[in-house]
Amino acid sequence: MSISAVLIVKNEAHHLRECLETLTWADEIVVLDAGSQDDTCAIAREFTDHVSVNADWQGFGIQRQRAEALASSEWILMVDADERVTPELRDSIKDAVQQPPAAYSVSRLSWCFGRFIRHSGWYPDRVLRLYPKGQAGYNAALVHEKLVVDAGLAEKPLSGDLLHYTYRDLRHYLEKSAHYAQAWAEQRAAQGKTATLWQGIRHGLACFLKMYVLKAGFKDGKQGLLLALLSAHSTFAKYADLWVRTQTAEKQR
Repeated sequence: MSISAVLIVKNEAHHLRECLETLTWADEIVVLDAGSQDDTCAIAREFTDHVSVNADWQGFGIQRQRAEALASSEWILMVDADERVTPELRDSIKDAVQQPPAAYSVSRLSWCFGRFIRHSGWYPDRVLRLYPKGQAGYNAALVHEKLVVDAGLAEKPLSGDLLHYTYRDLRHYLEKSAHYAQAWAEQRAAQGKTATLWQGIRHGLACFLKMYVLKAGFKDGKQGLLLALLSAHSTFAKYADLWVRTQTAEKQR
């Protein structure tokens, strides 16, 4: 059974080569670019002829739908440019596609601020990434998109880790967090949802306690403390963004 490794990318020149080097065993590599202004496409073409560009960004869900439609194999492995497939995971994938169809999850092990994060609620961080084409697909969410699996299709785990090099530095974290907060607030506002600053404070505090105490973030050292604080801030920011949108909309009436 053939496998298409599928990626959606934008300005990922600093990550892409290392990612694609761990995917050369796939029968096909499909890269859909969202309008990069660096060498992303040139690097992708070193590994595959299946490189397309669609800069009409409508969110992560829609872009993944477009990308998976370009794949020609029976199986799709969805990978991000900041991820690396380990040899153990590769072998598990090859074994899985010889079995009856199922949607398979991978455990992501994230490297952040100088160490792999094995607690804080970040590991094993299982996400569905391997699935038979036509029997599963991504929803249309702007952000935090999910794979929707056909009824009756089993979900099973794969062995081995998918290494995730999530943030280059603190600035990258803050920029990425702000982007997700904006997309979350836009999506909620479009659904007619509202928020209060008190909700932001409450959810931010709960986020910190969950990550650092309940999920044993303290075992991840200083990085665990930093991540818990940053995550609490990010949680507050998305509720604050939605609250600001509500205030602005009310004044325009």
